[in-house]
Amino acid sequence: MIINNAKIITFDEENNIIENGGILINEDGNIAKVFTTTDIDSANEQEDVIDANGQILMPGSICAHTHFYGAYSRGMYIPGEAPDAFPQILEKLWWRLDKALDKDSVYFSAMVCLIDAIRHGTTTLFDHHASPNYIKNSLDTVADAVLKSGLRASLCYEVTDRDGLYKSDEGIAENVRFIQDYSKLDSSRERLNATFGLHASLPLSGETLKKVKSALPDNIGIHIHVAEHPVDEYDSINKSGMRVVDRLNSYGLLGEKTIFAHGVHIDHKEAEIILENGVWLTHQPRSNMNNAVGLGNIESFLRAGMKICLGNDGFSNSSWAEWRAAYLGHKSYAGDPRRMPANLIQRMAIMNNRKLVENQFNGLKLGAIKKGYKADLILVDYDPFTEITKDNLPWHIVFGFKDGMVSTTIVDGKILMRNRVVTILDEKSILAEARKLHKSVWKRYHNYFE
Repeated sequence: MIINNAKIITFDEENNIIENGGILINEDGNIAKVFTTTDIDSANEQEDVIDANGQILMPGSICAHTHFYGAYSRGMYIPGEAPDAFPQILEKLWWRLDKALDKDSVYFSAMVCLIDAIRHGTTTLFDHHASPNYIKNSLDTVADAVLKSGLRASLCYEVTDRDGLYKSDEGIAENVRFIQDYSKLDSSRERLNATFGLHASLPLSGETLKKVKSALPDNIGIHIHVAEHPVDEYDSINKSGMRVVDRLNSYGLLGEKTIFAHGVHIDHKEAEIILENGVWLTHQPRSNMNNAVGLGNIESFLRAGMKICLGNDGFSNSSWAEWRAAYLGHKSYAGDPRRMPANLIQRMAIMNNRKLVENQFNGLKLGAIKKGYKADLILVDYDPFTEITKDNLPWHIVFGFKDGMVSTTIVDGKILMRNRVVTILDEKSILAEARKLHKSVWKRYHNYFE
């Protein structure tokens, strides 16, 4: 395939912007050549050609932390008084909604989120799943949706003691089983990856953490929420006399494959431990603001050399909406308009997220338009009246890029959406089936309040 007549944003080390550019994609789904339109080889005339008509061609977005299972929360009301703090949000919303999910609703929760990702040009996602009444084989159900969607995803099951030790043991077994099974799927390994999911320190006993350490396969890291709210830290201190990061480290659960989500309330020592162990930390500003838990000291963490990535925690898969939330939220929270400049958000969302994928997906190269990299690409219908340079690009993304501008989404050289029509899936039938299920999910959810 050839894509030509594009304005290319490479997002590689030089981060060049190529006017009137094009690329050649080979049969393995890799970028074989990057060229200017005038340099197209006559030998390539037989290739399928997509005329970008001057649109921006750039790498697809990467989401470092999300929750497909939360899809049925959209429009759902919480009975009684509104939660007054994050622990109540967990107890009244998420820890009842996940119990309401069965096999079908797990599948369609994933499917509607994946369609949303295709439409927003998000091509790789790190999911964190929970469905306490459907644990065994639940990750296969999610994986089936991912493979049908054409996207890439890293999957795990959220181990927790909140529903009893039997359920936490079942969650451990599901992680182990999926890690073993997915590694055998040679044809799917570049589109599927596994981590070992834990909910948070808060609902995990020391005994369960020992079991996790014993079951954790080599070269696999945990994916866990850390210090999203102060209750996580105080609970850890009460249980162990240590803060959350210290406690997890004491069980030998930290390493270069470990993913921590949030880290809003970690202290300086915990940050040092994260840095020393090469742990990845994901930032989700829309979720943090929605849950009123604060915003982590992200700029300081980046300055210290921590590997900070950008996720969405189950919000829409519009990466650019998360950019804007980070850009505006930190300014408001700090009362300082100089905070969180857009180039730092670019470092998290583009450079660090790309490195996270490479780290977790066995060295897979994507997230840049460069020879040898995977052709995970989007066309963006953005025609600004001001110049785009590599220096002002992050501010164009924050202030100019909007939902609906992605016209074409490509993963592994395969077209998933073209001219805003999803081609790999029957979007209407999937949404219709998801809609049929929502009332039964909501009914089961509300039954937990009776």
